[in-house]
Amino acid sequence: MRKTSLTLGPWSDLDDQGTDLSVLDFLTTRLSALSNSLRRDLTTPYADQHGLSVSEWRVLSLIAHAKTLPFGILVVQSTSDKALVSRTVRLLVKRDLVSVRHEGGKSRKRLLCSITLKGKALHAKIIPIARREQARALRALSPAEREAFLSAIEKLQAYCDTELAGAGAPATRRPAASD
Repeated sequence: MRKTSLTLGPWSDLDDQGTDLSVLDFLTTRLSALSNSLRRDLTTPYADQHGLSVSEWRVLSLIAHAKTLPFGILVVQSTSDKALVSRTVRLLVKRDLVSVRHEGGKSRKRLLCSITLKGKALHAKIIPIARREQARALRALSPAEREAFLSAIEKLQAYCDTELAGAGAPATRRPAASD
């Protein structure tokens, strides 16, 4: 007799076809809902408080962490699309939080994004709040749950990077540094 999803959860007796898997219990649906909730309830308040969108905070924090970052790497690390990162960088440049310079010859120019003094000062104000809020959310889990969750995330990321990428799916991106 099969146990109900109330006792085991919807993923416990999962066959290779996902026969009884509801769209509400798809891994992508669950993670998307969690990500949206965390962004809305955790990141948006401290970004808004300092006059930044979540995208601006993500890009600013990545550049602040690296000091200087090639645009292509920034796109990958931000987990956003190139157009959004480009618009966000332009907004940060306009606010003198980030500077951009070209490096290389005419045929292979590389765009480098750097944090400005004003950007460093703003980042220094926000990062302690961001770390505290991230820690608060993570501490909703026990230490063992945090370890298991991180292990599961890393295992799924490796699956995406090897199994899915090898099957023709686009390469995955690494998570943002300071959401």
